[in-house]
Amino acid sequence: MDFAFDNSFLYGMEGFYAPAEAVKPSAPKLLIFNQALAEQLGVDTLGASDAQLAALFSGKELPDGAAPLACAYAGHQFGHFSPQLGDGRALLLGEIVAPDGARFDLQLKGSGPTPFSRNGDGKAAIGPVLREFLVSEAMAAMGVPTTRALAAVATGDRVQRARAHPGAVLTRVASSHIRVGTFQFFAAHFGADHIVRLSDYSINRHFPDLADAPNRHLSLLDRVIGLQCELIAHWLGVGFIHGVMNTDNVAISGETIDYGPCAFMDRFAVDTVFSSIDANGRYAYGRQPQILHWNMARFAEALLPAIHAVDPAGVEEAKAVVEAIPDRFRTIWLDRMRAKLGLGAAGDHDADLIDNLFAELEQHRVDFTSFFRALAMLLRGDGAMLQGLLPEPDAMAPWIADWWAQLEREDIHPRERADAMDAVNPLYIPRNHQVEAALATAEAGDLAAWTTLLEVVRNPFVERPEWAEYAQPAPAEAAPYATFCGT
Repeated sequence: MDFAFDNSFLYGMEGFYAPAEAVKPSAPKLLIFNQALAEQLGVDTLGASDAQLAALFSGKELPDGAAPLACAYAGHQFGHFSPQLGDGRALLLGEIVAPDGARFDLQLKGSGPTPFSRNGDGKAAIGPVLREFLVSEAMAAMGVPTTRALAAVATGDRVQRARAHPGAVLTRVASSHIRVGTFQFFAAHFGADHIVRLSDYSINRHFPDLADAPNRHLSLLDRVIGLQCELIAHWLGVGFIHGVMNTDNVAISGETIDYGPCAFMDRFAVDTVFSSIDANGRYAYGRQPQILHWNMARFAEALLPAIHAVDPAGVEEAKAVVEAIPDRFRTIWLDRMRAKLGLGAAGDHDADLIDNLFAELEQHRVDFTSFFRALAMLLRGDGAMLQGLLPEPDAMAPWIADWWAQLEREDIHPRERADAMDAVNPLYIPRNHQVEAALATAEAGDLAAWTTLLEVVRNPFVERPEWAEYAQPAPAEAAPYATFCGT
């Protein structure tokens, strides 16, 4: 197999990483390979056996041109600064350039300890590996910017957590693994020269159009903020809760990264938290926009030495850019909600309509994902789905009347509007109870349920009668759902 590595971070950013090696697994076995993604990347697997793929994507063998390294970064974890984190269980194999010219990192997760492991074993269990594969594929299918999974390989070894689990390695594909925490590490330990160097590399790799900006580092801040606003608006729009929005889990590329204690909301509640380690609700569904603001303020702080080096006046401009984040996010969020509700051009009453909707969803504990599909069905003249979601037939009647009045300001056929809504509102998401059931049987050695669920979430918008059960929320009497960090 030819990966055609072109490792710009390795050769251009010496001092920003540590060389590392994978621990060779005892009996690697391919669980799944993402052939469609491989073709998109230009990775030719023609003639490769499952055993060869398992060896390459578990760390047992290295593809030609790979030069494994662990990236250095710091980060604020639940608001507290950790000056050194880094890739504690991940190896960046290298970068490949896809046929369309896009550059991607290939990284192994769970391949063993690195210089940044902090006494950890650097391994991963099969559950978190398959969870990330599944959820990241679902996010990609829904159009949410995300890292992707190329392969999942069982290692044949046991990983000890609260109990022993089968071990596995995930191959993650990302536009890069440069994080807000990467900037924080070098700002804390090395100062302006290193920040300028990292910023210049980031601009050259991700945003070459900013190279000639009057203050390119200030422009980088502005661009990353815009991408993060778009990303978190995407998350809220599909009911996704990341669960651990630490600054080391914020990629400057604007991709969702590090699927640890993540989950999707069923019945709407703005304070929904699934992470077992988020006792105070810092990363609850409704707090994600505020955390976006907080994280971008930390990014600005790390970038200030570079911004100041070009022009001291840029520091005040950076403050203004950060202060504008709430309004900037809300504009993007309202646009996304208009699309979900079938509204076209912006109207004066839209913000009130949208804010009132979330109060209604909260009051009546309506299933978030199903609600928007039910509105589209209502436009087609079928109100049964909506009635099935509500505790009483007229529970949301005033809001529905208000929404309908807003639709009438535009001359669009109801069925055309409904089809447009269905194109942005998923019917199938990784429902938490279904994910857990699939992971349980996968850990026991049977991937059939997990594979079927993967097929479903890769096709989130078009209804199929045989998949009716996958559109159902967890039973009302189900116990509260909790997720756990994959480490």
